Amino acid sequence: MISLHEFLTALKENGVTLFTGVPDSLLKDFCAYVRDNESRERNIITANEGNAIALAAGHYLGTGEVALAYMQNSGLGNSVNPLTSLVDREVYSIPVLLLIGWRGEPGVKDEPQHVKQGRVTTKLLETLEIPYEIVSPETREITTVVERAVNHMKTNLSPYAIVVKKGSFEDYKGVGSEGPIQELSREEAIEIIVKTIPSDSVIVSTTGKASRELFEIRERLSQGHERDFLTVGSMGHSSSVALGISLGNRKKVFCLDGDGAVIMHMGSMAIIGDIKPKNFFHIVLNNESHESVGGQPTVGGKIDIPAIAKACGYERTESVSTKKDLEAAMKRIQTCQGPLLIEVKVRKGARKDLGRPTSTPIENKEAFVGFLRAVSNKGNA
Repeated sequence: MISLHEFLTALKENGVTLFTGVPDSLLKDFCAYVRDNESRERNIITANEGNAIALAAGHYLGTGEVALAYMQNSGLGNSVNPLTSLVDREVYSIPVLLLIGWRGEPGVKDEPQHVKQGRVTTKLLETLEIPYEIVSPETREITTVVERAVNHMKTNLSPYAIVVKKGSFEDYKGVGSEGPIQELSREEAIEIIVKTIPSDSVIVSTTGKASRELFEIRERLSQGHERDFLTVGSMGHSSSVALGISLGNRKKVFCLDGDGAVIMHMGSMAIIGDIKPKNFFHIVLNNESHESVGGQPTVGGKIDIPAIAKACGYERTESVSTKKDLEAAMKRIQTCQGPLLIEVKVRKGARKDLGRPTSTPIENKEAFVGFLRAVSNKGNA
């Protein structure tokens, strides 16, 4: 396995001293090690991967030093625009070192949302004309890998990628933080919501553990899954999916979102506030962390999400942090019109035995569409 100390030392000795990006589960040990060994100003977790490329570009413009942008390969999509229209050799010619976690690597079992991205990761880099090197648990000379990357960037003034296979980095238990101290867990909050909303309403849940917990809550309550759209990929886009559903259906649509996802594509809130769908209810489960990919912090505890939603045009917003207050809020909104946002402050953490949905994304979609069509036809009868 690759030594984290050796890797970080090699980066710094070769002039890479700023680290930025969006955490990834395959890079969680590296991200935790950097967090514990570098200052906040030297390790900046951005809203999305495109932001990280732009920040790295600005750092180079300001200092002449190369920055490292870390991301899961699914985040390459967010970074394509600045990679091709900002840092590319044919535009501003700015070197950026990409560190990419290779989810869905061909031949390695992974979740459905990672399979396609994993298959095209290296092809996408080749299409973008970004040279890369793949590292694995068998990589021994990580210093040499870094030197090759930096030499290329200095010579060509263009990006270079290091693609990281699963299990490449040694384990590291970071000092980190325990997250906010709150009465409710995310799963407890979701169960209250599920038990409170009208039976013919639908839920669109964000990527990560929230969707996994929603699935298991339905199982535990012996309820079907046809009312839930589990957005297993496309982080940050569940609210836009929910918006689209709300415009085409009269039933109440509840979006279960996360703080990291909201921050990643916050502009969608402005569109929701402008369109003002009366049947749209946005519930943000805020634990101030990217929990599904290692628990790295977000700025969820430093910004006022309800105030942002209100400024975007939401009809009503509030923040709750206890079971009593959440139950009261859910009762109140039964007679309210959207768009409405409730921030639920929850503690970090999930059950160790938390499972994953047993249905495929296609099966989930077909059941969900069938439910929507059925309730729509019933309403039109």
